[in-house]
Amino acid sequence: MVIHDLTLPRTTSGRGAVRRRTLAEIAALDAGGWFAARFADARVPTLGAVLAEIAIPINVELKAAGDDGLERRTLEVVEAAGALGRVVFSSFDAESLRRLRALSREAELAVLWPGRSYAKALGLADRFAAKSVHLRNDSAVTDAVARVHEAGLTVRVWTVNTPEDFAFLTNAGVDGVFTDYPERFLDASLA
Repeated sequence: MVIHDLTLPRTTSGRGAVRRRTLAEIAALDAGGWFAARFADARVPTLGAVLAEIAIPINVELKAAGDDGLERRTLEVVEAAGALGRVVFSSFDAESLRRLRALSREAELAVLWPGRSYAKALGLADRFAAKSVHLRNDSAVTDAVARVHEAGLTVRVWTVNTPEDFAFLTNAGVDGVFTDYPERFLDASLA
C-alpha cells in the first residue's frame, strides 16, 4: 500500500496500525474524505497501481518495522512493474537500506536524513552505495548541499511548500524537492 503514516486515522477512515490490517481492509477505507468532500471514497492505492499509472521517477520511502520483509516485497513489485530504473528507495532506517542493498545492487538508494549534521548521512550513503541524500528543508543549507555534491551525490530536500523556499533551494543547487503542492512549482519562473 502507498500510505504515508504508520497508522490509519490521519489519512483514512480507519483506525489502528497499518501493519495490523489486511490489504482488503485498507483498500475498503475512505482515504480522501478527510481532505475534502469531493475526494470522499478515494482509496489507498497499491504500489503496483501507482507505478502503472505514473510514468515519472518516483521516490518510494521504506518504513520498515524491523525485518518484516518490506524491502523484498517492495522490490518485487517495482521489478514486476519494470520500474527499477525510475524508482529511488529511501529510508531513515539504515537497516532497511542495508536489507534492500543486499537484495539488489541495481536499486537506487537514498539516505533520508532529518538532522543538521550531514556527515553521518554521507557515511551511510557510502556504506550502502546510495546515490543521493534527502535532507530536511530546515537542514539543507548551502554548505550541506555543497558537501553532499562534493561526495558525488544527488541532493533532494523535503518538504518544500513555499515559492520562497523553492527559490532559495534552487539557488543553493539542490537537485530536487519533495512537496505537498507540486502545482505551485510547475511555473519555471519560480526558480
